[in-house]
Parts: sequence; structure tokens; C-alpha cells
Amino acid sequence: MVCRQPLPNHLPRIEHRHEPESCTCGQCGKDLVKIGEDVTEQLDVEPAKFFVHRHIRPQYACRTCETVTAAPIPPAVIDGGMAAVGLLTWVLIGKFLDHLPLYRLEQIAARSGVILSRSTLADWVGRLGVALEPLAERLAWHLRQRHSLHADETPVAHRIPRPPKPSSTR
Repeated sequence: MVCRQPLPNHLPRIEHRHEPESCTCGQCGKDLVKIGEDVTEQLDVEPAKFFVHRHIRPQYACRTCETVTAAPIPPAVIDGGMAAVGLLTWVLIGKFLDHLPLYRLEQIAARSGVILSRSTLADWVGRLGVALEPLAERLAWHLRQRHSLHADETPVAHRIPRPPKPSSTR
């Protein structure tokens, strides 16, 4: 017998109650009395959902001095870009934590009817690298303040390029 791990308690539960069609006994017709319940749980997932944030900024005019006023544009990681923070986070997690190449992220989005070209995704990754550079520098500064720094010293094989063979002349 295989013992299954219990499902984590921190996950939200959605209850589905399945009552019998009738509360009377199918054999004698008397009322049924609840004596307990059988509970089974199934783990489910809701894949990435794409949605659109609409930022509406009403414009107001002064009739007297003919000036126009509107709320400022909300700050964005990529100025003028269509990607919200959640989408940019999804791209970085997919690429760097889940090790998905950009063409796979492109395919995942396309299944939901969202067209994201690989070149656009690559541009976002580059811009986010620049945007996160001060954070990386600050983290490195904090690490250099320590008396000792522990690191994984697992060797990594790498190729050393060989010099080209001399051409023979006759």
C-alpha cells in the first residue's frame, strides 16, 4: 500500500457538497439521518490567467485660463510598455527559476490568445536586468561586508577553445 502525503493545510479549500437526490430511504420510505460524511480531496491548479489593467485618466479643462489637468501616468518598470509588473514577474520566473526558454513562454501565452513575440520578451528581460542592477549591486555590497562568504564550489566543466590548426602550403 502506497501512503500518500497529505495535501498542505495552507492551500485554500473549495467545498463541493454532494447530497443524495432524496432524504428518504429508497427501500422503506422513512427519513434518512446523517451519521457522518466521507471527505476526499483533490489537488488542482489554475494556470496563468492573463488580464488587462485599464488606466483611465480623465482630463479636466479650465474655461478661464484654458489649461488642461489630468492625473499623472502611474509609474511603470518599463516606461511606455504594455507589460504590467505581474507579467514581467511571470516572464522572469519562467525564464530563470523554471528554466523555460522564451519560445516556450511565447507558446504558453499564445494558448491564451496573447501574442508575445520572443524579441519582445527578450527586450523585457534585458530592460529588467538593467532596472534590477542597483538591487544586485546593493546585495553584492552587503555580501562583501561579511568576514566570510560561503559558496557552492561544485566544479563546472567548460570548453577551452583550441587554437586553429596551421594550414599547410605546398
